[in-house]
Amino acid sequence: MALESQQAEPDINTSPWSPLRIRVFRYMWLATVVSNIGSWMHEVGAGWLMAELSTSPIMVALVQTATSMPVFLLAIPAGALADIFDRRLYLITAVFWMMFIAFVLGILTLAGITNEWILVVLTFALGIGTAMMMPAMASITPELVPRHELHKAVALNAMGINISRAIGPACAGVIIAAAGSGAVFLINAVSFLLVVVVLWKWQRQVQKSNLPAERFISAIRTGVRFVMHAATLKAALVHSFSFFIFASALWAMLPLVARDLLQGGPRTYGILLAAIGVGAVAGALILPAIRSRFNGDQMIAGATIIYALAMLVTGHLNHFLPNIIFMAICGVSWIIMISTLSTTAQLSLPNWVRSRGLAIMTAILMGSLAFGSIIWGSVAKYTGITVALTAAAIGALIALVFSYRWRIGGVEKFDLTPSMHWNIPVTHEQITHDRGPVMVVVHYRIIPDNRDEFLALMHELSRIRRRDGAYAWDVLEDVKDPVHFIEYYMVESWLEHLRQHERVTNTDKMLQEKIKQLLVDKKQPEVTHFVGT
Repeated sequence: MALESQQAEPDINTSPWSPLRIRVFRYMWLATVVSNIGSWMHEVGAGWLMAELSTSPIMVALVQTATSMPVFLLAIPAGALADIFDRRLYLITAVFWMMFIAFVLGILTLAGITNEWILVVLTFALGIGTAMMMPAMASITPELVPRHELHKAVALNAMGINISRAIGPACAGVIIAAAGSGAVFLINAVSFLLVVVVLWKWQRQVQKSNLPAERFISAIRTGVRFVMHAATLKAALVHSFSFFIFASALWAMLPLVARDLLQGGPRTYGILLAAIGVGAVAGALILPAIRSRFNGDQMIAGATIIYALAMLVTGHLNHFLPNIIFMAICGVSWIIMISTLSTTAQLSLPNWVRSRGLAIMTAILMGSLAFGSIIWGSVAKYTGITVALTAAAIGALIALVFSYRWRIGGVEKFDLTPSMHWNIPVTHEQITHDRGPVMVVVHYRIIPDNRDEFLALMHELSRIRRRDGAYAWDVLEDVKDPVHFIEYYMVESWLEHLRQHERVTNTDKMLQEKIKQLLVDKKQPEVTHFVGT
């Protein structure tokens, strides 16, 4: 039975579960939860196996680095590929790779062959699959649910990760104690199968374009340029780095907290991870109520403060039950942070660049976790676990002070649906796609009293021009006629300019309508095109 994306009508239902009424999202969500249970079991198995193979805090932290570093290195190229090729087939390929690596690691571990560096290398290889999968998997959510359900769908995805975090580690602790880490690696390999089945049956609706697909290097450059000129998305990236570089300390040190501070074993480690998962699930359930009372900037600040304080207390506790409580508190803060930043990114990105934008965010998140793990593992080696967690907590609070000026409010008002309201340029001859550069000149005749407002809106428009492909932009005033202004911008080729026609959004159109109301005749300004010879 094929699974089709459904665009349900807007509903006043405020239930956090409402996206699950959409069949394709429900099946994908369930399949992902099952797969993530396997992944969390795998993470516990890898972390504990390394703790058994080596007593070095750096080697234990290196497992987290090997998981995160490939995402930091490869997420942006992976995002470009996911925007160029069919995301469904691309995801199926990535999942098969991860299944293969998990199976190999399981067999080697059960055979007693795995050592510290085999574990690190194969964990890195599995991380490559994660890097290829994450941007594409995140970017399909808006294709599975209507826009008015996106907030709740993102929260449900985060909840699903943490449901699996609550189940997987607890199961892994029992299985590792009974059968060893190799068994959980094999269970992880099997857990990917359901995702493959759902992706295979999903009938993805692809928006057709008459233009050729973007080239790989150009697609990466375009994605980076878009992010550089998307203010709200940049704010989300700043908050991601400033939080996760310090929050990574808890994840890197958790096996050592279980082993050294709490004098426990794999069950203790699994229960601590499960407590984080339970807290995150609880946080997801109360997230709609929190969102109704606080804006995104306030939620980021609150989550950072609570997480930092809980991490600080954890480093000074050697009692099991209080640590479980503080792990749950960390889970609540984590889900609020992840959901807020992920939703902001989703709502800031149009479909044509969504995988690349989310890939850059993922690279920053996972890079922060990777480098943070190395940093805090090194700190713990020379000063101890308590000092490392204390320093990380204080660092997170200081980073919040410096990053708070980067605001994410207002993203819910964005309508990034292509407006397609630009007229196709009239040319006296056929222009080849690779011909360039192209200079577009727009003539405006404004009401004199509107000059300041006009220039303010034009500089806002400049970010849109650059975001969608312009490498040069300016607005010039006629020295003879004070009501006459021209705007010009340049793009690399005729093809890139034609892509701009497809990239302009309804939100961009609203800005251009505001500018038009400041003109003398309130009509569409004259546009001329020039192309290199």
